[in-house]
Amino acid sequence: MIEQTLLNEVHSVRVIFVEDVPNVARTGEVKDVKPGYARNYLLPKRLAVAATPQELQRLESIRKLGMERLEKEKVGAQAIAEQLEGVSVTLKVRSGPTGRLYGAVTTAMVAQELSTLLEREIDRRSVLLEDTIHELGAFEARVRLHPEVVASVTLEVEAMED
Repeated sequence: MIEQTLLNEVHSVRVIFVEDVPNVARTGEVKDVKPGYARNYLLPKRLAVAATPQELQRLESIRKLGMERLEKEKVGAQAIAEQLEGVSVTLKVRSGPTGRLYGAVTTAMVAQELSTLLEREIDRRSVLLEDTIHELGAFEARVRLHPEVVASVTLEVEAMED
């Protein structure tokens, strides 16, 4: 009973991240998180481990592995970015007689076309449009392939022929 009361009074738990968790921490970081977040999400999914003295000793090897993996991912992302540079993606969409679209060009549509073009999965959340596209014409889109690698793609929005 006393232990449960002490656990409820704990405001944070110190953990070591063994995987990157977007918008939270990178591999190898030691952070204080809410006990419920650690107990219900980070620890069961093996994204982090409790920061015990033994785990802190292993921290350096975890950091090294994380940096190696991040560097490998960056090299792969740069190769994809080189493939994408200067690429023009044509999207056929329904439009009215004035050139106004029925709906809008979405990041999901762009990601699907890029996935088909590259023959590998591109997540819609990695496609960045400056503004929503509601008309025919040429537009610029950026694709974030890695936190440090962004590629530019030209979008050609054309009317779908009936």
